[in-house]
Amino acid sequence: MSPDLTLVLGGAASGKSVFAEELVVSQGKSRVYLATSQVFDDEMRQKIERHLEQRGDGWTTVEEPFDPGPILATLSPDQICLIDCATMWLSNHLLAETDLEAAQTALLDALRACPAQIVIVSNEVGHGIVPDNALARRFREAQGRLNIALAAQADLVVQITAGLPLVLKGQMP
Repeated sequence: MSPDLTLVLGGAASGKSVFAEELVVSQGKSRVYLATSQVFDDEMRQKIERHLEQRGDGWTTVEEPFDPGPILATLSPDQICLIDCATMWLSNHLLAETDLEAAQTALLDALRACPAQIVIVSNEVGHGIVPDNALARRFREAQGRLNIALAAQADLVVQITAGLPLVLKGQMP
């Protein structure tokens, strides 16, 4: 049986998105890619282009940087949705100075209510040094709390390091 909610964690450039994409494709369902990033510069534009090329055809891509709930509510049980990524979603809210607790509650409720299978990618940011500025420290703390909440709700949690998966919770399908 496939998990309803899978959390894929990893550091920057750890292989977490590639792993998540392969996991989604392996399920044989209609694929939806929910992109949370916003394009503010050429570097981000190039990263998105690389992700699109790497993913290939067969995906319906939806961009939603703030509120995935309405999109998730339209999905059906014969679909699988990859949300890439929770870290960009959180960054969007942090920079927009929205109520992070309310946004996180809404996200978790939307994930719980979604009839489709979901794989969500998130960065593990707690392995580094304490950041030297207040915004970075606030982000690190908020990301840690979000990851804890996502992991608690997830059926499967996989940590990716150097492209290698380590199952932290549940069983791989």
